Amino acid sequence: MNRLALSIAAIAVCSLALTVPADAQNAVPRHGISVFGDLKYPAGFSHFGYVNPNAPKGGTLKVPGLDTFESIHPFILKGRKEVLAEGLLFDTLMARSFDEPDSYYGLVAKTVEQPADKSWVAFNIDPRAKFHDGTSITAEDIVFTFNALTKDGHPRYRINFRDVDRAEATSPSRVKFTFKPGTHRDLPTRLASLPVLSKTYYDKVDFKKTTFDAPLASGPYRIGKFEPGRSITYSRVENYWAKDLPVIRGRYNFNEITVDYYRDREIMFQAFFSQQYDFREDFTSRQWATQYDKPPVNNGLVIREVLPDETPSGVQAFILNLRREKFQDIRVRTAIDMAFDFEWTNKTLFYSQYARTNSMFENSSLAAKAPPTAEELVLLEPFRGKVPEEVFTTPFASPQSDGSGKLRSSLRKASRLLKQAGYRVKDGVLTNAAGAPLEIEFLLFEASFKRIIGPYINNLKRLGIQARIRIVDVANFKRRQDTFDFDIVIRRISQPLTPGLEQRNYFGSEFAGVQGAFNIGGVQNAAVDALIEKVVTAKSRAGLTTAVRALDRVIMWNRYAVMQWYKGAHNIAYWNKFNRPAKSPRYDMGVVDTWWFDPAKARMIADGIAPPPPPGALPPPGNK
Repeated sequence: MNRLALSIAAIAVCSLALTVPADAQNAVPRHGISVFGDLKYPAGFSHFGYVNPNAPKGGTLKVPGLDTFESIHPFILKGRKEVLAEGLLFDTLMARSFDEPDSYYGLVAKTVEQPADKSWVAFNIDPRAKFHDGTSITAEDIVFTFNALTKDGHPRYRINFRDVDRAEATSPSRVKFTFKPGTHRDLPTRLASLPVLSKTYYDKVDFKKTTFDAPLASGPYRIGKFEPGRSITYSRVENYWAKDLPVIRGRYNFNEITVDYYRDREIMFQAFFSQQYDFREDFTSRQWATQYDKPPVNNGLVIREVLPDETPSGVQAFILNLRREKFQDIRVRTAIDMAFDFEWTNKTLFYSQYARTNSMFENSSLAAKAPPTAEELVLLEPFRGKVPEEVFTTPFASPQSDGSGKLRSSLRKASRLLKQAGYRVKDGVLTNAAGAPLEIEFLLFEASFKRIIGPYINNLKRLGIQARIRIVDVANFKRRQDTFDFDIVIRRISQPLTPGLEQRNYFGSEFAGVQGAFNIGGVQNAAVDALIEKVVTAKSRAGLTTAVRALDRVIMWNRYAVMQWYKGAHNIAYWNKFNRPAKSPRYDMGVVDTWWFDPAKARMIADGIAPPPPPGALPPPGNK
């Protein structure tokens, strides 16, 4: 840099110090950030503890996708997204550590700054950070990304970042996000996970349109060959700018990662045993329990394992559309819940592999599994008389049966509730005071759930409820879900280890009418809204736990959905041609980004010889 440039830079720094004193006085650049400030890895760490920093590069990983994809643009509402595009193609400002609840370390942003009052956050761009075409990533790219996502991107970005007042490039390598007045505990870490897009690229490409064109990105992979809607291959970027950073070392080891899509689950399952793809997580209990007694498994070529899952299981449920008048009475919702016989379903259809979900934060210490503590009652007391009385005394539990399929007791209770709600049975049909029948439609996009919903419908019909299944194509399902044109859909709500801003999106009243938001059921409840804000503003993990449990109680006892089931583990199967680190990430399976290809094992499999099984391998089902 010449003297003139140095003088100009010095003047700029002095000017900045005069106009924004907090930047200079209160903020110290750090190598990482977390919600409550605690970091496992110190400055200068060499690599994450769950990777092999010397893992060899090479080989291919093939995984399946279900149905199809309509776009490789993962940031807008329109179109069914390719499942791996965002994570493999696009770097983020900082990289998450998967053995901590909510910590992020330098990637595109080498350091992060925050003042004591946490009224803003700034990220300092690593001068080495580059897009795949070799152009440098600048603060202007980050400002463009933020503005594009919040203006034209998926509604989740507008929701998550609504409390950011502005994004500005304070220098070519520093981007600052200033917050609106208030407490915004989660915003800095949410911004740390912001994907990085090229302003120059999108000056020429319409950000709002779905596309199969490969975007200019900066991540560990770029798009190789693909067939639109059927198959896509990601190719590792040899000269990836971040390959030697501590957050990347030992990760992204496959030369290629291919996703092949299958229209039918059964065809997808059978394709695995003819080695059409390499790895699958099995979500179907019947398949896992009965259908792996096959030569590749019994001969040791395919390995099955059950991996622990230490993340909140979240919720899979029959989501009721509360915008429909028929679902607004809690007695009707409770009666519908009572008609679902989980115990029979689990024993008969699921080989007793599951447990019933009784919390929005199941499989975690955040779940409200005991009577409320004194601290919880302080938060709940203002809503006495406005929420179910059980909230103040009893942990939620779904109705239980003896598993025999005889649901007489629950159905009698359900009938009494429906009668209290003003319904009567006439000629076998449940009708309201105006004579209109109570009808329910389960909206699906594929047929695998019919065997589960069928018995449920039979129980509902015993109450006089006219229930049916409607199966539509994926595009129509997405459209109807996004526009809230349904009675009941099956939806999974994933919960983070540190709940916060996303709870507004999931359950906040203001998002009940926002198309594409995750408040699919249309929850609108003042107590829920107030408790969400207690979650968002909690200043310690103990305070967070208290607020989350209080929120959990109010949501569950209002019976906004019929809970399904959870497992708390990953059932996986794979062709034994991979290796992985001795220690797995605590909060992720780590298959895509920490495993690696073993050519010696692959040659053994090609010759029909079983490689040595890993320590956690289940015995082949044929060896009984």
